[in-house]
Amino acid sequence: MSLPKYQHVFDTAHLHSDLKKRSLRSGAITLSSQGIMFLIQLSSTMFLARILTPRDYGINAMAVAVIGLAGVVFSLGLSTATIQRAEINHEQVSTLFWINAGIGFLFTIIIASLSPVVAWFFKTPELLWVMITLSGTFFISGLSVQHSALLSRQMRFYSIAKIQIIAMVAGISVAIITGRQGFGYWALIFNFIINSVVNLIGTWIATGWLPGRIYRDVGVASMIKFGNNIMKFSLINYFSRNLDNILIGRYHGDAALGLYSKAYQLLMMPITNMRDPLTKVAMPVLSRIQNEPLQYRNYYCKCISILAFVSMPLVVFMFVCSDQLINLLLGSQWMGASELFKILAIAALIQPVVGTGGMVLLSLGRGRRYFVLGLINAIITSFSFVCGLPWGAKGVAISYVISNYVLFLPTLFYSFEDTSIRLFDFVVATYKPLLASLVMGIGCFFLIPFLGHISPFISMPICFLVCAGLYLTAFGFFPNGMTSLLNYYSYGRLIFERR
Repeated sequence: MSLPKYQHVFDTAHLHSDLKKRSLRSGAITLSSQGIMFLIQLSSTMFLARILTPRDYGINAMAVAVIGLAGVVFSLGLSTATIQRAEINHEQVSTLFWINAGIGFLFTIIIASLSPVVAWFFKTPELLWVMITLSGTFFISGLSVQHSALLSRQMRFYSIAKIQIIAMVAGISVAIITGRQGFGYWALIFNFIINSVVNLIGTWIATGWLPGRIYRDVGVASMIKFGNNIMKFSLINYFSRNLDNILIGRYHGDAALGLYSKAYQLLMMPITNMRDPLTKVAMPVLSRIQNEPLQYRNYYCKCISILAFVSMPLVVFMFVCSDQLINLLLGSQWMGASELFKILAIAALIQPVVGTGGMVLLSLGRGRRYFVLGLINAIITSFSFVCGLPWGAKGVAISYVISNYVLFLPTLFYSFEDTSIRLFDFVVATYKPLLASLVMGIGCFFLIPFLGHISPFISMPICFLVCAGLYLTAFGFFPNGMTSLLNYYSYGRLIFERR
């Protein structure tokens, strides 16, 4: 049982009252924080891209590809197990905390020991000390896994938002200062380390929970089993998602990787900042209502309709305006990334909504199916990267797009099997945003030439506003389009309604 003074940390009964308003407000808080972080990240990218080189970003991408691969393993999926569990107590979380801490320390030693191998593989000697330095972040992160999970479980997204913003500002501030002092790629490494340290301190303060000792026979075996399936999925998924970076860096050099990784990062930056708030809020809510099929189905459909409504037009806008965006945000020295940016945007059009299939499996506790889904996706995606490699970064990007569309329907069929959700529900929730986005994209394509002689600082806001108007107009013409728009508006009013 939980200690009385920590009972509030583990009890979630109060979350069931007015679930709709609570989830909307949580989503608004998270979305607002992601918007702030997006602006901070975008501003820092514009600044750092002008003082650092594609090679600096290439070295950073090589290191992150390896660090991130190990990062998805060391947590063992136990944070998701803590969030998904209907009931949990102090003894269980304390035991999980020490497991995460021990694994984090072990990975610090392993990554530091492998740093010479990584430097040799990428033919980049600078990676030796970069990897040794970054290895320490595993132990740091291991100490914060369960604290972060407890905050998500309690839907304390305001606290999470504050921690993330403070950590990001601290890391970026150090990166900018050191970048201007001529530290090159080390500026990006310092950003990563400072962010991890500040996040650790913030989560401990916010939860107010101190772990106890390791306890035996407290029922963590089933949680470890569930987390193990998540960990295996995350491992193979991360490997397949980053194999493109590894192959491009190995066979085409750090400069080519710098352009490819920056194009992908710039494309996913706004999408991630919109997708993650929704999934962070939806995951604990869906876990709480997993035994109520109708309510579960309706909540999921509303989630993906909102996600599609926001993400799809944004991706189409970035696709059409890629040259202008690259020049505006990164500078003319990065124009080589524009073509890659366009290709990857085709995959990004469906990625956010298709990815919610995994959220369904996790919230229902189907860890085994989640792992099998990841394994199949990883095999096909990895094969596509190898097929495209002879044609350089462009060939890899095209192959990646093809694999995403090949996996589109099978992923959804497998995720929705034996659930209250049907593929038809998915289509109904997403077809209006998709078609309206395509209409908007055509209009934007014809608009761009008329704005070519204007500064991008003026033409891009004009183009964005015109495209937004086209999108909303097209959306409203579809059956029940105006009803959907009014519903989205009502969600906004409900968020700010006084209790």
